[in-house]
Amino acid sequence: MALKPLGDRVIVERIEEDVQKTPGGIIIPDSAKETPQRGKVIAVGDGKRDDNGKRIALDRAEGDTVNFGKYSGSEIKIDGKEYLIMHESDVMAKLA
Repeated sequence: MALKPLGDRVIVERIEEDVQKTPGGIIIPDSAKETPQRGKVIAVGDGKRDDNGKRIALDRAEGDTVNFGKYSGSEIKIDGKEYLIMHESDVMAKLA
């Protein structure tokens, strides 16, 4: 990818879930589905600087599968694919 996030930001691609009906058997139409809150980290920034100018490395790495907040990040579109750019602090959990 030609896009490199700055500072403590990460680029995440949402992972679509194929759940089309509830456990009770009700079929959910596309218009009623919630936006996925899980994604794969595509690129990470270099980290932000502390008061002395030293870089603080990020805890996330490319390829990590993460959960993030429902309204986290800014959506961008590159080559027909949608991505989110968000601060590392917007990532709530890393899935093992």
